[in-house]
Amino acid sequence: MKRLAEFVKERRREVNLTQEEFAERAGVALTVIRKIEQGKTNLNMDKVNLVLNMFGHKLAPVNSKELVE
Repeated sequence: MKRLAEFVKERRREVNLTQEEFAERAGVALTVIRKIEQGKTNLNMDKVNLVLNMFGHKLAPVNSKELVE
Protein backbone atom coordinates (compact mmCIF):
# COMPACT_ATOMS: atom_id res chain seq x y z
CA MET A 1 0.00 0.00 0.00
CA LYS A 2 2.96 2.29 0.56
CA ARG A 3 3.80 2.23 -3.16
CA LEU A 4 0.20 3.07 -4.06
CA ALA A 5 0.16 5.91 -1.54
CA GLU A 6 3.41 7.36 -2.87
CA PHE A 7 2.32 6.98 -6.50
CA VAL A 8 -0.98 8.80 -6.00
CA LYS A 9 0.52 11.55 -3.86
CA GLU A 10 3.40 12.18 -6.27
CA ARG A 11 1.18 12.22 -9.36
CA ARG A 12 -1.40 14.46 -7.69
CA ARG A 13 1.31 16.93 -6.77
CA GLU A 14 2.77 16.80 -10.29
CA VAL A 15 -0.53 18.05 -11.68
CA ASN A 16 -0.64 20.66 -8.90
CA LEU A 17 -3.98 19.67 -7.36
CA THR A 18 -5.03 19.69 -3.73
CA GLN A 19 -6.54 16.53 -2.32
CA GLU A 20 -9.97 18.15 -2.54
CA GLU A 21 -9.54 19.19 -6.17
CA PHE A 22 -8.22 15.79 -7.12
CA ALA A 23 -11.04 13.96 -5.37
CA GLU A 24 -13.60 16.06 -7.21
CA ARG A 25 -12.00 15.40 -10.60
CA ALA A 26 -11.65 11.67 -9.90
CA GLY A 27 -15.27 11.45 -8.77
CA VAL A 28 -14.52 10.17 -5.28
CA ALA A 29 -14.89 11.50 -1.77
CA LEU A 30 -12.02 13.41 -0.19
CA THR A 31 -11.75 10.65 2.42
CA VAL A 32 -10.86 8.17 -0.36
CA ILE A 33 -7.87 10.26 -1.44
CA ARG A 34 -6.78 10.72 2.16
CA LYS A 35 -7.01 7.00 2.90
CA ILE A 36 -5.02 6.12 -0.21
CA GLU A 37 -2.31 8.68 0.50
CA GLN A 38 -2.08 7.53 4.13
CA GLY A 39 -1.52 3.94 3.00
CA LYS A 40 -4.70 2.56 4.55
CA THR A 41 -5.43 -1.07 3.66
CA ASN A 42 -9.23 -1.11 3.86
CA LEU A 43 -9.91 0.50 0.50
CA ASN A 44 -12.67 -0.07 -2.01
CA MET A 45 -11.04 -1.38 -5.22
CA ASP A 46 -13.57 0.42 -7.42
CA LYS A 47 -12.76 3.74 -5.77
CA VAL A 48 -9.01 3.12 -6.04
CA ASN A 49 -9.43 2.40 -9.74
CA LEU A 50 -11.34 5.65 -10.24
CA VAL A 51 -8.33 7.44 -8.79
CA LEU A 52 -5.76 5.42 -10.74
CA ASN A 53 -7.74 5.90 -13.94
CA MET A 54 -6.81 9.58 -13.75
CA PHE A 55 -3.26 8.47 -14.55
CA GLY A 56 -4.13 5.71 -17.02
CA HIS A 57 -3.64 2.86 -14.53
CA LYS A 58 -5.81 0.31 -12.71
CA LEU A 59 -5.47 -2.45 -10.14
CA ALA A 60 -6.61 -5.95 -10.97
CA PRO A 61 -6.33 -9.36 -9.33
CA VAL A 62 -3.24 -11.33 -10.26
CA ASN A 63 -3.06 -15.11 -10.48
CA SER A 64 -0.25 -16.31 -8.18
CA LYS A 65 0.99 -18.61 -10.96
CA GLU A 66 1.62 -15.55 -13.14
CA LEU A 67 3.96 -14.17 -10.47
CA VAL A 68 6.08 -17.31 -10.40
CA GLU A 69 6.47 -17.87 -14.14
